[in-house]
Amino acid sequence: MNVRYRVELNQEERDQLNDMLAGGKHAARRLKRAQILLAANAGQTDEAIAANVSVGLSTVSRTKRDFVVGNLEAALDEAPRPGAPRKLSNKQQALLVATACAKPPEGRKRWTLELLADKMVQLTEHDDLSRETVRRCLAENDLKPWRRHMWCIPEVDGTYVARMEDVLDLYTEKPDPRRPVVCFDESPMQLIGETRQPIPAEPGKPGRKPGKRERYDYEYRRNGTANLFVFVDAHRSWREVKVTDRRTATDFAHCMRDLADTHYPDASKIRVIMDNLSTHTAGALYEAFPAPEAHRLLQRLEFHYTPKHASWLNMVEIEIGVLRGQCLNRRIGNRKTLVTEVNAWKRQRNASGARIKWMFTTTRARDKLARVYPCTANES
Repeated sequence: MNVRYRVELNQEERDQLNDMLAGGKHAARRLKRAQILLAANAGQTDEAIAANVSVGLSTVSRTKRDFVVGNLEAALDEAPRPGAPRKLSNKQQALLVATACAKPPEGRKRWTLELLADKMVQLTEHDDLSRETVRRCLAENDLKPWRRHMWCIPEVDGTYVARMEDVLDLYTEKPDPRRPVVCFDESPMQLIGETRQPIPAEPGKPGRKPGKRERYDYEYRRNGTANLFVFVDAHRSWREVKVTDRRTATDFAHCMRDLADTHYPDASKIRVIMDNLSTHTAGALYEAFPAPEAHRLLQRLEFHYTPKHASWLNMVEIEIGVLRGQCLNRRIGNRKTLVTEVNAWKRQRNASGARIKWMFTTTRARDKLARVYPCTANES
């Protein structure tokens, strides 16, 4: 028997449906059901509603039935569909997840969907298993065994914390021209030249001819490497970039002499923040200069080291990122051009007054990293 259901919406229900159709993010099926209910309430026939909303007559009848028998939410929401039964039981899914997290087979770098499917056939009673079944199970558990993420895993001990808080305390000091805080690091640079002359960009003609981007050949020529020594003042808008061929202990020593005698000649003590590279030592100055000269420089320099695997604490890392993004992320074919471009960038950035606004303090470190701080020994 063909039962006809009559839809009668009250004012609150009409307002709710109209608001849903007016804006916001809703499922397409939910919006169609709202249109069906409003049209049925207005007295339209099932055939007209089906044509206007682009659904079948059975959908119109089912939506009206759910409203009359149930309520508005019952009509708008879709009951879960049974679908085909899962091929893997809960226990087998757990086995698949554990296998994906385990070491891959001998001779393989990582698990693939096909390898996991074959392994599950060996471990279970299934005769075959599709890669799509494996993919869905892994996706539900947010697993991608073919991907790896490289990360520095620091060992947080007393030395780590001491060095971290030492650096953070320097950042929060008031600026003192007599005792500046300078962050220092180096960065390698490949010199890459063009094999063919790039074709410059061309403007287009509106409505007739689109513009063209700059085009360059995928082939390139390696012209060796260079090294960038980068300094940045933690408390004022100043940075210096020195281009060298290498980054030996002697190069480091000459950078420290430039820092003391050229850039900060009036400073009584220059606090230098840097990482633990083997060349970053006081001994490097004695290897590069006579003992009296090395001793003179070290009387005005004070080295502060970031913890191992914690270069993010060095403010100069941010400045190197800016340098690469604004200047170096392109092909530069020779040392002379590199020096010219870096010096131009340095002058512009120093003149702009740009500074790094460091927000991470010792207090915040103790709060946010409290769980990794070493536990204090019990008082006897």
